[in-house]
Amino acid sequence: MSTATLDKEALRTLVADALDVEIEDVTDDALYIEDLGVDSLMGLEILVQLEKKFGVKISEAEFGEITNFGQTYGLLLGKVSG
Repeated sequence: MSTATLDKEALRTLVADALDVEIEDVTDDALYIEDLGVDSLMGLEILVQLEKKFGVKISEAEFGEITNFGQTYGLLLGKVSG
């Protein structure tokens, strides 16, 4: 596991940068596909960046169940603290 801690706002910034959207648009409840226009390649980019930054393994099935930032944070929180 990485020594990086899970700072919610730093994670929000990482996701916003990966999606090339404003940080304010990445609310806990904003839906990735419907609200932020995420496609499969963008989703894969987020997945790769999260795995590299936090030193965790996220299966495509796990990531496929995530529909918003709040769920992303919850999944990562469980992985880095578990």
